[in-house]
Amino acid sequence: MDDRYPWLDAFLLARPGCTKDHKLEWGWDRYQVGGKLFAATCCPGPEHGAFAGRPLLTLKCEPALSELLRAEQPDIVPGFYMDKRHWISIFRDGTVPEEIVRDLCLRSYALVFGKLAKKLQREIRAAAEET
Repeated sequence: MDDRYPWLDAFLLARPGCTKDHKLEWGWDRYQVGGKLFAATCCPGPEHGAFAGRPLLTLKCEPALSELLRAEQPDIVPGFYMDKRHWISIFRDGTVPEEIVRDLCLRSYALVFGKLAKKLQREIRAAAEET
């Protein structure tokens, strides 16, 4: 499995309040903030046709930006097993430039973090400042 973004795991885990777990039933590594998913990585099996064996990164994304990105980048597709309007998937063995992937990770985190209760946001920020 070719993965053009070996830095990805550390980059996602560096987001304040990020936790990671592995959903065995899905074969996904999930990255969450405040208990809410903002990123996931997986490598779909042979039963998933064109996705089979291709490592994916799935991120939350604004619908208008999602459409634009999919038109410009062939390796950005509607979210794998997610709401296709609000999530995108990026083939990690594809050609999406690193700076775009980093930006999309930060945007996804910000979208999810921004929807958390204000109290939880303050707690996460305070904990991040202590470290």
